[in-house]
Amino acid sequence: MPSSPQANVDLLARSRSAVWHPCSQMKHYGQFPLVPISRGQGVWLYDHDGKRYLDTVSSWWVNLFGHCNPRINAALRDQLETLEHVMLAGFTHEPVVQLSERLRDLAPVGLGHCFYGSDGASAIEIALKMSAHYWRNIGEPDKTQFISLKNSYHGETLGALSVTDVALFRDAYSALIRQQATVPSPDWRNAAAGESAENYALRCAVALEQHLQQHHARLAAFIVEPLVQGAAGMAMYHPVYLQRARQLCDEYGVHLIADEIAVGMGRTGTMFACEHASPQQPRPQGERGCGITPDFLLLSKGITGGYLPLSVVMTTDDIYQAFYADETARGFLHSHSYTGNPLACRAALATLDIFAQDDVLAANRNKAAYLNGIALPLREHRAVRNWRNTGMIWAFEVDSPHRDFAQRCFALALQNELLLRPIGNTIYFMPPYIISEEEIELLVNRTLQIVEQLS
Repeated sequence: MPSSPQANVDLLARSRSAVWHPCSQMKHYGQFPLVPISRGQGVWLYDHDGKRYLDTVSSWWVNLFGHCNPRINAALRDQLETLEHVMLAGFTHEPVVQLSERLRDLAPVGLGHCFYGSDGASAIEIALKMSAHYWRNIGEPDKTQFISLKNSYHGETLGALSVTDVALFRDAYSALIRQQATVPSPDWRNAAAGESAENYALRCAVALEQHLQQHHARLAAFIVEPLVQGAAGMAMYHPVYLQRARQLCDEYGVHLIADEIAVGMGRTGTMFACEHASPQQPRPQGERGCGITPDFLLLSKGITGGYLPLSVVMTTDDIYQAFYADETARGFLHSHSYTGNPLACRAALATLDIFAQDDVLAANRNKAAYLNGIALPLREHRAVRNWRNTGMIWAFEVDSPHRDFAQRCFALALQNELLLRPIGNTIYFMPPYIISEEEIELLVNRTLQIVEQLS
């Protein structure tokens, strides 16, 4: 492909003519043009003119170890010479078995069975169906309802929208979806003056308990984004809420679904966000893992390092055994043609190899501390509110007179070699884990300049 300013123009024209871009109003691209990307390397994306952009959002939160990572590239080249795809109904293959075994060994104890999908919304659909079907199989067919947190986001397919509480995504399709209830979010930005994040989380857990008391007979599951609600503006909350949610779901016979599609794979500082929630009773000495074990753990986005679509729903042996029977109708009836694709599984295995070989979680802790240290002028800027950080996620609100703050910020960031994608007035960072100290300094210093210009 040619690399030149004209190549940028040509690509933009062709894209607007033929491609219907997601999560967009296509008419807006007349005023705010698409960004043409020619190639990627490390944390950087490049257009055909050679201009670079630091991918501070990991290309929709998926790219963990940089673009064109040589180790993931090598694994995929090797897999291409062996097996590109085989259907998983009635067949199996080494990459999907290896990946399932390694996830079982890494995940919270008790999650021993992996069911594969293609993307995050697919994983949500699988978990909702599997939960309701479980209750039917054990003789409780009335348990078909779900609850989620206020301002939750779990995807945009019809089942996922039923547990999503973002009006922008729901309202246009409300006639098509089954409305579900929400309970208050433990987002600490909503705490009363002087109330700690922990106490506010516990107060929200009381509201969850009251809902479970009244409706548990018809509830199949409570679905939650552990620690960070992404589309709510990176709403963060205390892990004690997860601990209480696990206890309450056990008490009232309701499944707990942990949607770690965005926050799993090391993003919150541990491999899985649920690990932050210490259980009420310590695990027996020598037993693997910490934190809580949900009934369903959902992974996608970063699981392949941002290379290929893949999602997985991990669940317990109790749930698996409820489907294990002679009758086909008792089996879990869900599939798609590319379930457990060997190439995607191999990319995921290469991603897990990098975690193990490079001690990524420890390195991330150092990078997070470094960013927090140099970000003090940004954090204390007169227009910055609610600075927050969990693992490799940062977010803050900006007081700005501009009603179109998000669009202005996005455009200014591109001029400053940054890819920022604000959610309303919330700026957030979710960079690839390979970001260097020099790149962190560039990210923080130029964001500070942008905040100054827009406030």
